[in-house]
Amino acid sequence: MSDAKAKDMNGTSADPVFREQRPRLVRLAYRMLGSMADAEDIVQDAYLRWLAMDKAAVRNPAALLRTIVTHLCLNEMKSARRRRETYAGAWLPDPIIEPAEPQSVDSLTLPLMMVLERLSPLERAAFLLHDVFGISFDEVAPMIGREPAACRQLASRARKHIHAARPRYPVTRQRGMEVAAAFFAASRSGDLAGLRSLLADEVTAYADGGGKVPASPRPLKGIDEVMARHADLARGFTDRPSLLVRYAVIDGLPGFITIEEGGIVQTTALQIDGDRIVAIYVTRNPDKLRHLGEILPTRGLRSDLPRQ
Repeated sequence: MSDAKAKDMNGTSADPVFREQRPRLVRLAYRMLGSMADAEDIVQDAYLRWLAMDKAAVRNPAALLRTIVTHLCLNEMKSARRRRETYAGAWLPDPIIEPAEPQSVDSLTLPLMMVLERLSPLERAAFLLHDVFGISFDEVAPMIGREPAACRQLASRARKHIHAARPRYPVTRQRGMEVAAAFFAASRSGDLAGLRSLLADEVTAYADGGGKVPASPRPLKGIDEVMARHADLARGFTDRPSLLVRYAVIDGLPGFITIEEGGIVQTTALQIDGDRIVAIYVTRNPDKLRHLGEILPTRGLRSDLPRQ
């Protein structure tokens, strides 16, 4: 975000109505786009439009602001999809670190965010607005330019995809963090037998470097491919160990934040079904980790990942 935009956004503190709505608007834009930077820009644009309005004529500011953000997101999704077609390697949503104390925000995990990417823009909007943000279809209809009945059909189609992607045997938060700790210990110490015991046979590993830092150019499918990659990594960890920043819940999944060789910040999130890891999501693209600056240590970071 430009300095001018950042300065304008700081001005939202002078507008109590927008300030109250802003966290919810950012969350909506993030769920629509999968990018925190794009979400912040969308909300900034909505704020500038809000400033130009006659506030006395606005009966429901929250509904109006949601509509503005939804329209802006639908427009942005067209260009975002074109960019992702030429993205270097696997694309993952920006990792969001959840508070240490469990909070009821929404039930969308990182794998479900990836399912949203396969929906049409209108399916995604109808599902998010109704099922996640609790807005009635009568209110959703004018927001996306469809009749309420059509909105119900859009959300229903999206819901089927989401339901199919949910884990069959979800684990508790505590058990998930125990598995994350065991995964970190085994993968960094070279305990390949212990690591293998944590993985499902059909495990898939995704690494998003965005072409800016080293990362696997394609998803690794199956336990043999994933183990072969970790055997290579284990040799490097002997001389260049990872610095564990903290364990965390990342977009609803247990995982951890580390600083790797060369000061590269990395998040690792684990999808667990039953008691085995079925997917590993590693984000290394520095552009997707800038919003984590405030929780990172001040030493050992790459110079192109500025703290905020």
